[in-house]
Amino acid sequence: QVQLVDSGGGLVQAGDSLRLSCAASGRTFSARTMGWFRQTPGKEREFVAAISRSGVSTYYSDSVKGRFTISRDNVLNAVYLQMSSLKPEDTAVYYCAAGTYYWRSYYDPKQDHYDYWGQGTQVTVSS
Repeated sequence: QVQLVDSGGGLVQAGDSLRLSCAASGRTFSARTMGWFRQTPGKEREFVAAISRSGVSTYYSDSVKGRFTISRDNVLNAVYLQMSSLKPEDTAVYYCAAGTYYWRSYYDPKQDHYDYWGQGTQVTVSS
């Protein structure tokens, strides 16, 4: 069992930066690919970024590549999303997610591979 708590969202202006955090409980954190997703009202939840179990490899959606950075700390059981050059279209509820135990294909953005989800944190970017 893994419990995830997202935090760090807020209201910022276009061009600003923001860092999201996700604290994980449980003893299997380092064995799970971690990801960030986002959702806006009326739209399906979409993939944002993922990081391999070791933290060495990352994968991003085209919409955030070059602006967002995902990282993790396997000692603190935490994953982060550093967001820079934010745009109004980045406005969404952001969710961290933990992949299936020992699943390693971090570059596969399908949500079916993620078993546990945080409660979400709202990010609003004003123009």
